[in-house]
Amino acid sequence: MAKIRLQVVEKKHLVNDSISFCFKLLEPQTLSYKPGQFLSLVFQLGGREQRRSYSLCSVASLDKTLQIVVKRIENGEISRYLHEQIQQGDTLESRGPNGNFYVDRELLQEKTTLFLFAAGLGITPLYAILKYSLAFVKTLKVVLIYSNKSAEQVLFAKELQELSLLYPDRFTWVNLLSNSKNLQRARLNSFLIHELVEQNLNGSKSTALFYTCGPVDYMDLCRISLLGAGYQPEQIKRETFFLPEDEEDEDDNSEKIIDKNSYTVKLIIAGQTHSLQIDYPNRILDVALTKQIPIPYSCSGGVCGTCVGTCVSGGVKMDYNEVLTDDELAKGRVLICTGRPTSNDTVITWD
Repeated sequence: MAKIRLQVVEKKHLVNDSISFCFKLLEPQTLSYKPGQFLSLVFQLGGREQRRSYSLCSVASLDKTLQIVVKRIENGEISRYLHEQIQQGDTLESRGPNGNFYVDRELLQEKTTLFLFAAGLGITPLYAILKYSLAFVKTLKVVLIYSNKSAEQVLFAKELQELSLLYPDRFTWVNLLSNSKNLQRARLNSFLIHELVEQNLNGSKSTALFYTCGPVDYMDLCRISLLGAGYQPEQIKRETFFLPEDEEDEDDNSEKIIDKNSYTVKLIIAGQTHSLQIDYPNRILDVALTKQIPIPYSCSGGVCGTCVGTCVSGGVKMDYNEVLTDDELAKGRVLICTGRPTSNDTVITWD
């Protein structure tokens, strides 16, 4: 992917310890992106290149600037850097846009109801999809079901209220707050999903479309509930922000078996072979970057597929995979951004 140079034109503090950054392109070029896609910001910190992907909550045909939202994460090196160091006028390097979680007019014109399920920061790509859908597909009904802990943590609350007033016949916003006294409308559950979909469905089931974004368990709940209600897998899209290892399950007391051995790996790319030793808890990409090996990558979280290679010997265990199909896995395709070797002399190639 080509390098993109961005300049911060606005830095704005939002709710829930989040900051909005608006960028303009420095070079005289245009950037084409679809509602829901993300940019990968590139940083040179700690003696190595690091990338973080952030969904664009702006829409190319509606907004003059590119906009992302960054939540401050405890012990998060990049989020702290963006919050504390980057100011208006600073420049950043980026790759992208990328991602298969998006809408376009051709897709939406075939649908009658678009359901958007968001939890917390998961609203960011869905906000772009929402704005685009309301502005450019006049026959579409859009339903946003948005979960937060409290009203004070709702991102884009003012903007969503304005859209509700602007499109009263086509936009429905269901605000679910876990601290609500109305327990039936506090936390999302399977019964509530069925109820909200039935109440707001416009047209037949076959013309509905569902986009979900939030923690993995949240999206699993949405998907399983919708499949149980008779919707087809291709009608349900998901975008991952939170990896399972970042989510604690207080009720899970089972013993985890973790392989902490070191293994040797050979990476064959562009006709050159690079030999590495991967020590736990490093992933293959982590070590490759410290050696300045030109591996293609973007999200670093197993959700975009940019880094995919083929394991021709040995083995690779991926902590997370949102991209590769069963057929691709059977052919040895692996994601090195979330992958660790499982044996010595593991060999991975790129065509």
